[in-house]
Amino acid sequence: MERYWNLSGDSGVDAYELGDDFVKVRFRPGIVYWYTEASVGARHLAVLKRLARRGQGLGTYISQHPEVKNGYARKEPDD
Repeated sequence: MERYWNLSGDSGVDAYELGDDFVKVRFRPGIVYWYTEASVGARHLAVLKRLARRGQGLGTYISQHPEVKNGYARKEPDD
């Protein structure tokens, strides 16, 4: 996973990984959520990828869009 830049300084997002049809987001304290095209839709997935690369707004976007916040494909502890 790549370190999330956290340009705002107060994000709960720690790291992310991008794939063709998914974004993995690791929140503190080490829980990883998988967001897929099938679970949140292509439009939301594209925004998640853009915000992850930018290093700002990813956690806010997820928390402000219930269909994303509750639409993760899977949740797991980071090993």
